[in-house]
Amino acid sequence: MIVIALYNLKGGVGKTASCVNFSYLAAKEGYKTLLWDIDPQGATSFYFQAKPKAHPGIKKLISKDADLDAVLMETGYENLDIIPADNSAKSFDIMLDEMRGNKNRLRSVLKQFNGEYDFVFIDCPPGFSALSENIFSAADIVLMPVIPTTLSVRTYNMVKDYFKEKEIDPAKLMCFFTMTDLRKNMHHEIMELLFKDKRFFGNYIPYLSDVEKMGIHKQPIEEFARSGDAARCYRELWTEITEGVLE
Repeated sequence: MIVIALYNLKGGVGKTASCVNFSYLAAKEGYKTLLWDIDPQGATSFYFQAKPKAHPGIKKLISKDADLDAVLMETGYENLDIIPADNSAKSFDIMLDEMRGNKNRLRSVLKQFNGEYDFVFIDCPPGFSALSENIFSAADIVLMPVIPTTLSVRTYNMVKDYFKEKEIDPAKLMCFFTMTDLRKNMHHEIMELLFKDKRFFGNYIPYLSDVEKMGIHKQPIEEFARSGDAARCYRELWTEITEGVLE
């Protein structure tokens, strides 16, 4: 089982859209796939029109003996299940409190899915916290979308520094460019600069309207615009990611 956490220190970078599309593509290829929406905004759950039937209480959900089967839902797509977000602020605060002092709590919770799923995708909240440290510990890959702008470069360097400070394996951090506009010289220049860091995949996601239309259709792009550039770019990037992960 491979755990992939979609993460960025800041929001608005295409993280959730990428999490939805990658998990969909993995499932479409026949991999048993689970998507856990931990971001309290619940955007991933919105795209899949998934609402929790009844939460057993956030403490039980992330306890050592948690029974996540109680909150698993089908997405309507073959091979793809979801744990929807509990988007109450109180629940998120409880989750943060429970993670403090035990950076391996989430890893222990996910162990119950070994052998049941091939991929687990986590849609992460932005920011640094005890929860993010737990996610980084549990993940095999921390997949970070980066917009090629000056502020995003700063954010990327902050995440690298955080990994070093917390002694997290730097090989886990893998990145790709998103919302790119190659008509802009800055985007060209920053991409050329960061490609030298050897953490970035060669394929990238341009700034395209089909990504924004996911909110209208409440579907992965492949479902409503398979022949479009956005769907093709996600397929090519996912192929590159799997070639690096599954080889």
